[in-house]
Amino acid sequence: MTDRYHRQRLLPDIGNAGQTRLGRSRALIVGCGALGCVSADLLARAGVGTITIVDRDLVEETNLQRQTLFDESQVGAPKAAAAADRLAAVNSGVRTIPVVADFAASNAERIAADDAGHAPDVILDGTDNFETRFLINDLAVKLGVPYLYAGAVGTSGMLASFLPPFGADASPCLRCVFEGPPPAGSQPTCDTAGVMGPLVSVVASLQAGEAIKVLTGAHDSVRRTLLEIDVWGNSVREVPLAGLLDPACPCCAARTFAYLDHAEAGPVAICGRDAVQVTPGVRTRIDLDAVAEKLRSHGSFTTTRFLVRGLLDGESIELTVFRDGRALVGGTTDPARARSIYAKYIGA
Repeated sequence: MTDRYHRQRLLPDIGNAGQTRLGRSRALIVGCGALGCVSADLLARAGVGTITIVDRDLVEETNLQRQTLFDESQVGAPKAAAAADRLAAVNSGVRTIPVVADFAASNAERIAADDAGHAPDVILDGTDNFETRFLINDLAVKLGVPYLYAGAVGTSGMLASFLPPFGADASPCLRCVFEGPPPAGSQPTCDTAGVMGPLVSVVASLQAGEAIKVLTGAHDSVRRTLLEIDVWGNSVREVPLAGLLDPACPCCAARTFAYLDHAEAGPVAICGRDAVQVTPGVRTRIDLDAVAEKLRSHGSFTTTRFLVRGLLDGESIELTVFRDGRALVGGTTDPARARSIYAKYIGA
């Protein structure tokens, strides 16, 4: 029988033992945009046994320029579900678990745990905002799980690997490097600066490589620097992480988890979208069929097992409601209006 991992087993640093470890490992990927697509694809092809993919958003046509797991037929589908379907076709021997949800303080620990309550073996950052990154960092430090940070916008990207044990003259965490999220509106986004597809592939490929090192137990080979790369300007810069350890870090030193213990956020604008996400104060599973029936008297709506989606008559608003009560209100960037529409059509 042909061994699909034969070329990978030939690598001295992986071999049969490393391949077996990969097959028994579980990776959590938070965010299935451009970075998450590439990382998930490479880890599935490498034979990582279980890959949990979390994403709150839907596939848009503008995603197809760089989000390599999706095609035109999947526009409008939940990203996590579409990615899982694609990965199942790539490697049926890998278990892919889609989680169509907003990764938030209220559900982060539950999503991270498997059926037996065990933490993942590694967490990969595929997000587009620092609030979620600091939440992931809190989770990684609390659980003692490696956190592989990555970001890409315009033509430049950044990468770092944060490994336990955190603090105490060991590895820094993300909050040692970045004290807090940058002020709103102060940083470029995919909507304001664009993003180059090949850049994403470079950064995410390096991130997936770090994940394979972690999952095969090759911690001594994991990058110990903060890497900055500009694929257009042909520049590479590295900053040693050891020098960034903060002995007074509120997260890894004091073990206070401000983002993980934080209350739910209010309505937030979605990067690259004319839309606002509205999250209910109390998460619960809702009856999508009942919601769709109610909404059909106000517009044209369709239902899948993940969501209800359609256009509201006379509002120029596209409304997408997920099973956890979360909604995307498209056609506005005004949180107050989005909250009003949610209250009017879904409930307070």
